[in-house]
Amino acid sequence: MTTGKAVTAAILSAFWATAAPAQSRISPEAFLAAVEGKTVDFHEIRSGELVGTEQFLSPSLSVWRQQGKGCVYGQITTPDGQVCFLYDDDPDGLPVCWWPFEYEGRLLVRLSTFADAEIQEVRRITTDSLNCPSAPTS
Repeated sequence: MTTGKAVTAAILSAFWATAAPAQSRISPEAFLAAVEGKTVDFHEIRSGELVGTEQFLSPSLSVWRQQGKGCVYGQITTPDGQVCFLYDDDPDGLPVCWWPFEYEGRLLVRLSTFADAEIQEVRRITTDSLNCPSAPTS
């Protein structure tokens, strides 16, 4: 088992001390508590391609590096059972929101719009930094 899979397994076992159904929602607070201080790789569920990597600096601040692009900082909020990110470079000023869940032992997030059922899978969790410039102070 790789380090990333071991960390993911440990996070999932922390969510469920007893047997869980095939698919289980994860509260935003539990998800953020599990990833705070960590760097997470997100892969598109169908193709398996790396979408990007997010470093969770705190429960309210992250830095995202999309595959082939630079870093962008995001403010994190948790309205209505979702984990939402408002990134500094977002042209429309609207947050991108996700529902975290577990399915067959895999940690996933689903875009919280009904028009697009995009699902991404967490494939690796580390304590490595993205080595991005310092987080904004205001």
